[in-house]
Amino acid sequence: MASIYDYTVPAPKGEEVKLSDYAGKVMLVVNTATGCGFTPQYKDLESIYEKYHDQGLEIIDIPCNQFAGQTPGNDEEIQEFCTLKYNTQFPQMKKSDVNGENELPLYAYLKSQKGFEGFGKSPAALAMSLMLKKIDKDYKNNPAIKWNFTKFVVDRQGNVVARFEPTASMADVEKCVASLL
Repeated sequence: MASIYDYTVPAPKGEEVKLSDYAGKVMLVVNTATGCGFTPQYKDLESIYEKYHDQGLEIIDIPCNQFAGQTPGNDEEIQEFCTLKYNTQFPQMKKSDVNGENELPLYAYLKSQKGFEGFGKSPAALAMSLMLKKIDKDYKNNPAIKWNFTKFVVDRQGNVVARFEPTASMADVEKCVASLL
């Protein structure tokens, strides 16, 4: 059976980053966008990274342009935006697909480990549900990534322990990460 450590993720310059290099660390894998209503989550991600990186947290930031074209730039432009606007220090991977024919194999694995469990009850969650019903009437019944800033948390043993939709509280994401360190 596959393990998260069997996967690689392309870096902007073309080299492959082996997730096995992160064995023994807690990973937060997130598909991001630079022009999304959830883009301000970069601030929270950077805060979590600064707070917990020395304790063994790694953030795997995978820009994705599959949701309403909200990440139009190239890898260099995306990196520049994130470092200038949010002072991000965690590594950013190559812009990639997280669903469909060209999805990263890592995402097929992550979705097989933690499927979609809903957006919650917040106003943002209800708005996401209404929007997605128009795009995919069956969205609740498939594990596809629904939008930018979906987060997967992986423990030190390589188990995918949680999936947070973009509407989830970043405080809940932080609490989950902290509990694993």
